[in-house]
Amino acid sequence: MHVLVIGSGYVGLVAAACFAEAGHRVLGVDVDEAKVATLSRGESPIFEPGLDDLLAKHLTSGALRFTTDLKVGIAAAEAAFICVGTPQSEDGSADMQYVLAVAGQIGEAMALRAKDAKPLVVVDKSTVPVGTAARVHAEIAAHTDRAFEVVSNPEFLREGCAISDFLEPDRVVVGCRSDHAETIMKALYRPFLDRSGGKWFRMDPASAELTKYAANAMLALRISFINEIANLAEDVGADVDHVKLAIGADHRIGPAFLNPGPGFGGSCFPKDLQALLKAGREHGHPLMTLATTVEANRMQKQVLLRKVKAHFGVKSGVPAPLKGRRFALWGLAFKANTDDIRESMALELIDGLVNLGADVVVHDFAAMEAVKGKIGDRVRYAETPLAACEGADALLIATEWAQYREADLEAVAGALKARRIFDGRNLFRPEAMEAKGWTYHSLGRRAVEVQGS
Repeated sequence: MHVLVIGSGYVGLVAAACFAEAGHRVLGVDVDEAKVATLSRGESPIFEPGLDDLLAKHLTSGALRFTTDLKVGIAAAEAAFICVGTPQSEDGSADMQYVLAVAGQIGEAMALRAKDAKPLVVVDKSTVPVGTAARVHAEIAAHTDRAFEVVSNPEFLREGCAISDFLEPDRVVVGCRSDHAETIMKALYRPFLDRSGGKWFRMDPASAELTKYAANAMLALRISFINEIANLAEDVGADVDHVKLAIGADHRIGPAFLNPGPGFGGSCFPKDLQALLKAGREHGHPLMTLATTVEANRMQKQVLLRKVKAHFGVKSGVPAPLKGRRFALWGLAFKANTDDIRESMALELIDGLVNLGADVVVHDFAAMEAVKGKIGDRVRYAETPLAACEGADALLIATEWAQYREADLEAVAGALKARRIFDGRNLFRPEAMEAKGWTYHSLGRRAVEVQGS
């Protein structure tokens, strides 16, 4: 099939590469000429495992091309995916200007299609509020008399695993009103569903749009729930690792998203929760559970800073109480296997430490350039995890990169001033750290304090 993918951000680029992998002819469209030139050379502007290989493979095969002009492919296209950004507005709602602008451009370009051509299936792939399919339909219809249909097809991609999630989906959700649109969408996704055994869900567009927000809200709620249980576990002397395993064994609950951490971040959960909260308010249904989830997450992002302040006896009213202290920080991205720092707890942690007078040396395997562009020289940047630890009073861990879990802790101890770790990802076991003489603070488990440290 001939497919247009408009927008080469995270979702669009992954979709374009994966549809090409499935044997479709894909034209990626973006208004950024520099980005299109970069992509045409096979270079990805984002860090996502496996993406570079797919780009190179299908640029070479000819299955994938990039352009700045969507008119190039509109005549032959059977489906056009809208994958542009929907950033959060000041009032918490999704900013729809880019989606509607693309809809207008599609409408204007439809004149290039034959009058007797089968309806073009226009697919909302961006995360959009309920009712967007109708707005996109109206915007296109205002510019053309050619046949088209609008479908909602939300994405459920995890950063760091997006390629495998797209190629082997657990489900595909399609909001459409005609058999023709469903036939086109099934032809696009059949290779992936045949491989994964995933489920196909056809529903109305509004239900599909709400499904995306509801799924992210549920996952965010689980994260905040286990974080609060972890905080309570520390106070009552329990071990959250035992708790999460036991409750996760309940088939009604399951084990996913029950790992305590320093709060959720990234481009989806924070933004989508705010959009869903606003929709609830607008319709007279305040979503109190989600409002509490947002507040719990705001507080959780301070968890490591609170532990550092308690350990070093920081008191309010004392100017620069951590002046002369140096901290190594491992991890800047909001999660492992991505360079995304949006809503990352690490940035709040840096801000808190620097404001208390501390010197901070950071390391990350993918996100350091992004942090440099955002905060500049407020911190120092280390080329290796071990180099970050040189002369530091403590090591703080904010991102769960597998390489950190496998680090040589004896070498780390030799670089630090003292054996101190504040672990926001529970990478190590407290009893093992205690046996090796570490002061070790993690989440939801007993703290290990070595006398005199």
